[in-house]
Amino acid sequence: MADRLTELFRKFKAGQIDKKSYIRRMHDMHASLWKYRDFIRDRNVESIKISKDCLTLTTMDGITMICDRDDERSIPMEILNFGDYEAAEMRMMKKFVGKKSVVLDIGANIGWYSINLSRCAPGGRIMAFEPVPGVFKYLKRNIALNGVKNVEALNYGLSDRSAIMEFYYDPKLTVATSSRNLYGDRKKRKIRCRVRRLDDFILRLTPRIDFIKCDVEGAELFVVRGAIETLKKARPVLFLEMLRKWSAKFGYHPNDIMGLLGGVGYGCYYAKSDRLEEIAKVDERTKATNFYFLDGKKHSKLIRELT
Repeated sequence: MADRLTELFRKFKAGQIDKKSYIRRMHDMHASLWKYRDFIRDRNVESIKISKDCLTLTTMDGITMICDRDDERSIPMEILNFGDYEAAEMRMMKKFVGKKSVVLDIGANIGWYSINLSRCAPGGRIMAFEPVPGVFKYLKRNIALNGVKNVEALNYGLSDRSAIMEFYYDPKLTVATSSRNLYGDRKKRKIRCRVRRLDDFILRLTPRIDFIKCDVEGAELFVVRGAIETLKKARPVLFLEMLRKWSAKFGYHPNDIMGLLGGVGYGCYYAKSDRLEEIAKVDERTKATNFYFLDGKKHSKLIRELT
């Protein structure tokens, strides 16, 4: 559309279109602005701002995110397309994050969860892990744009080893960045990113961890393996995405994660109408893809309140 606007203006300046026709045709093109105003009425959108430097979307509760023009499934686009972004998951997460909580956001992407949860923990600390340089750039910009002071952005991922790994990266679908080619029908480029074991360093950075969100496109098992000693000591609540189709790309099943965490005292739950339902195993009947792990002893009060 910008090309059409520019071309129309060029023709007017060159005298190829008279002023009356130019105004009428430009007005027709500007009508999209009003169409967007009507479109966002029933969405979690307070405003869309166009500036010379960028385009941003601000939600009803004041979270502002930069829109990446190339990424067709960036969080602002998801909010526009579907009305909101993982609203039920966010409501449940906020039940586990207090004013002084320490939170790890593993697979932070552009910072949606980090920034939202930072508001729940004004006296706490959010550590946002994002290994992909192009995505990390937007994470840093969104943190700054929202004036967030308690989110620390870290430009590496987590796994069961410390290494430089190859990731499949598609600028048009950054949420699917993974060390496996999840979408074989899309063109991707390989990029090299740093990963570390959480057990190797995290307790030197923070003596306490209250909540971990982990969404790493199928590699969740390896994050957990590299963090198992930390989990035994800190006993945080965990939120993990576990998709069978993605874990299969890595040669394991979500039940392997459940078995590993179950062995150190964690039970597995999924959210249903803002409550938690316990689940013993994932099978072909399981519809949930996001799961919460709570320690039976440390989180007994939360389990009683939410189940």
